[in-house]
Amino acid sequence: MFMYIFQKRLIEQRKLNNLTQTQVAEYLNVKQPSYIRYENGTSEPSFENLVKLADLFDVTTDYLLGRSEY
Repeated sequence: MFMYIFQKRLIEQRKLNNLTQTQVAEYLNVKQPSYIRYENGTSEPSFENLVKLADLFDVTTDYLLGRSEY
């Protein structure tokens, strides 16, 4: 359940912020295929990258993980 919510919110936030997968991957300093695996649910970001994603999208880590609604 966690990964499904995370995937959904990650894709949603990337699109709301008009960013490409490549742009987000570059921001995280990971290769694009690594970032795509986050969106596909086949890999999880490190804690450091989870925090970076929350900062990039101006949301909380709890929101990305499905622990809160904002």
